[in-house]
Amino acid sequence: MSHRIHRRNFIKTSVAASAFACAAPVVFQKKVFGDDSPNERFVIAGVGVGSMGRGDMNDHRRFGDIAALCDVDEDHLNNANKAVGGKADTYKDYRKVLERKDIDVVSIATVDHWHVKIAVEAMMAGKHVFCQKPLTFSLEEVQYVREACKKYNKQVFQVGTQQRDAKNLFLRAIRMVQHGVLGDIQNMVTGIGAGPTGGPFDVSEPPETLDWDFWQGPVETRPYLAQRCHRMFRYWYEYAGGTMTDWGAHHVDIAQWAIGADKFGTGPVEIDGTNAKHPVEFKDGYPTADDRYNSSNDFDVVCKFAGGTTLHVTSKADNGILIEGSKGRIFVNRERITGKPIEEEWDKDLPEDDYVKLFKGKPVEWHKANFYRCIREGGLPVSDVFSHVQAMSTCHLCVIAARFNRVIKWDSEKETIVGDDQAQAFFGRERRKDYEFQKL
Repeated sequence: MSHRIHRRNFIKTSVAASAFACAAPVVFQKKVFGDDSPNERFVIAGVGVGSMGRGDMNDHRRFGDIAALCDVDEDHLNNANKAVGGKADTYKDYRKVLERKDIDVVSIATVDHWHVKIAVEAMMAGKHVFCQKPLTFSLEEVQYVREACKKYNKQVFQVGTQQRDAKNLFLRAIRMVQHGVLGDIQNMVTGIGAGPTGGPFDVSEPPETLDWDFWQGPVETRPYLAQRCHRMFRYWYEYAGGTMTDWGAHHVDIAQWAIGADKFGTGPVEIDGTNAKHPVEFKDGYPTADDRYNSSNDFDVVCKFAGGTTLHVTSKADNGILIEGSKGRIFVNRERITGKPIEEEWDKDLPEDDYVKLFKGKPVEWHKANFYRCIREGGLPVSDVFSHVQAMSTCHLCVIAARFNRVIKWDSEKETIVGDDQAQAFFGRERRKDYEFQKL
């Protein structure tokens, strides 16, 4: 297609040999994003187009043309295609999408246990990737996707943690912490809500529009329960990590970014899961019933960092992040930022360009606009994989500690659970035959 040739020539001539996604930003003439001429608009595909994926597709339309949609549920496909104008090609198998040479960007909003496999294969196929959170399904996937991003560093990879673009809320809180306005950070509380209880649920036949076997993909096959599938899948450890990975991917991410624990080797050293309850009884880390929700519904997992800071990942607090320092404390969520340091504007003299630094030298803007800017200009997006997987490691460790109701030790340099072979066995997830990871 002429579009494809035009964009590739643009990138070659403008970036020369240095504009990799992991390299330093390259300066380009500024342009208004979303107002591209037809020859400069991206060709975009969506994989996983239920409610979240359909919303993402509507967002992506500002920056390009939706050429392909993929989902294992025909109803999702039809509804998404109607929402984006009805002109996209539709597929059940994501691999058919990745074979297309005209696709520039793949946006992924599948169930959690599919994220990394599709994302890495998209990078291998030369596509830029936007993937919804939580990106990873296990600690093993943390390592795999991080190494993939290092190898396929010409591709830009943005994670859908939209709180990272909230300048007057989360970024303001981070700036205050990093400038020491609150003093030494002693404790943080991430309120992420409780998962549901429910069941026993009845086994039934999956809808004719749904390929249940392909939906399960890499994980062990199980009889169909409506409550295991769309939307509610996240409350089953077979497919996700409950709210610890769902909301944790947002709030733990912000908390660790604030204290500088968003870099390799800076994770917690101890994770206390003794205060965690589940809707079903567990034995050796596994639920003893398979017909009811099994992710933790009542928990206060405490993570300790080497510098002395504690981080509570809890269902027992208001949704948001409480940050307590030796000089003051603040609370921030998606609606408000409060506390004496806010009321008295302790941060009023801080430099404004701090926000640009948090955006890695880019303008502060909507995270999806930042994603497309990085594709054009080079550089890491604000919601990059390398920092996101640090938060996800903490979330996965919280899940493991909660499943065993005990304290585990973590070596963040070696990325291994120390002195607990049973817990370490949960480092990865067994994958079904024909759904293994591609070798990097």
